[in-house]
Amino acid sequence: MRAVGTILVLVVLATVVATGARRWRIPAPSLLVLAGLGVALVPGTPPLHIAPQTIALVVLPPLLYASAEELSMRDLRLVWRPVTVLALGLVLASAAAVGALAIAVTGLPVPMAFVLGAVLASTDPVAVTALGRRLALPGRVQVLVQAESLFNDATSLVLFKVAVGVAVAGTAVDWPHAGGEFLLLAGGGSAVGAAVAAGVAVVRRRTADPVLETVIALVTPYSAYVLAESVHTSGVTAVVVAGVVLGRSGHKLSDARIRLQLQAVYGVVVFLLESVVFAIVGLELPTLVRELPGGTGWWPLQALAVAALLIALRILWVLPLTSVVKPVGGTASWRVAAVVTWAGTRGVMPLAAALSIPLVAADGTELPGRSLVLVLTTAVVVATLVAQGLSLAPLVNRSGIALEPEHTAREEAWTRRRLAGVGLEHLDQLADLDAAPTAALEQARRALDARLQHDQQEAGEQGQGGGAGSVLAAYRQIRREVIALQGGELRRLYEDHQISDTTRRHLQYDLDREESALAEGP
Repeated sequence: MRAVGTILVLVVLATVVATGARRWRIPAPSLLVLAGLGVALVPGTPPLHIAPQTIALVVLPPLLYASAEELSMRDLRLVWRPVTVLALGLVLASAAAVGALAIAVTGLPVPMAFVLGAVLASTDPVAVTALGRRLALPGRVQVLVQAESLFNDATSLVLFKVAVGVAVAGTAVDWPHAGGEFLLLAGGGSAVGAAVAAGVAVVRRRTADPVLETVIALVTPYSAYVLAESVHTSGVTAVVVAGVVLGRSGHKLSDARIRLQLQAVYGVVVFLLESVVFAIVGLELPTLVRELPGGTGWWPLQALAVAALLIALRILWVLPLTSVVKPVGGTASWRVAAVVTWAGTRGVMPLAAALSIPLVAADGTELPGRSLVLVLTTAVVVATLVAQGLSLAPLVNRSGIALEPEHTAREEAWTRRRLAGVGLEHLDQLADLDAAPTAALEQARRALDARLQHDQQEAGEQGQGGGAGSVLAAYRQIRREVIALQGGELRRLYEDHQISDTTRRHLQYDLDREESALAEGP
């Protein structure tokens, strides 16, 4: 009962803090970490111990899946080279650099120093997505930081397993074995994720029940994760691949009404899980600090040194790659590098990995340095979430690469005109063929004309009182055909790089709402 009560308190705290963050326009993850830290420092607060399996199994799959579904495949194809360099090269370099620094300034044993490096080597997809969700970043920049955080986990996970194995067994590193393990984790996880996505796609194409569709969507990330872990591959990679594949084909698997329901349900799930998990990060640090052995009082400075090293190393790796994501208009590459660097925060996944470090070595003795690794990991996570999270939006605004609200508004207005034009052309074809009642065509035409002129009232639904049921049915059928054509045109504009992924998602949501309203109408 105590655990249930703690979870309920966390949900209430996280909901209140996240609501305040939206009102004050402060990144919710940063404020939630601070709130958790403040609660943990209150005298009498019971210590919080979260099993790493709880975070890895319960929290991470849906958050990773939601983040992967949002990934723009069009932009990912343009930045896959820098993503690969960062997901492999930067992770290896970060692990080596942090390990060497830890040996020099913390006194950790060499194996545990490199365990710390492996834990902190990769950016966190949950934190990156949560922090970047409200920033008006250009598509390529947003996809670069988001895709890197999603795909670098296989690399860091292999490094972590190798480092922990050395620390526990006290043996030398077997690099050929490590390379084979990386291929197994990354390749096997990708195969499992693709297989789960294919199976889910087959089921969803044959399902029209909104409740069943929602259950399938909620179960999908857990299925991919558990199945991949059961065959000793990467559950994280499997969830990411399944999310990317299904996110690209989601419009073909369900109708507008179901898509709207799925978005609403997943919005609630993601909000609750993100809120609770970032509060837990803040709550964990004081508990871990109190359990530190004597002689480790320099941990705050050591954590700051590690965080500074990670940021400096990231700048050096990112700067040469910014030509790929350089916005049109010639913005200086160092500005893009600064934003990409500052957006690469650490978060929930490093904390879950650090908590999973074994308590004892192979000979039964206590694993030396484990508590310090936990504290340094959590401190770096807190520092990056708070410092980088609170300053990321001002940095983006000062960099000059953020998309202006006027730009987004103009793009949406232009796209709406294109979609309305496609609809009117279809109505002209139906009129020429005499394929529908004139009253229904005129009603649909007036509705499209009203949208084209930015009128808020549906003129096509006025003045038709007493119309025959057949006319109303024909009108709805025509509108469905027009919406289908507009959806196809919207995807074509996106694939042809004429509009951004943000505009595509926004207008697709509007089309889904309109189609859903037609289905629910009297």
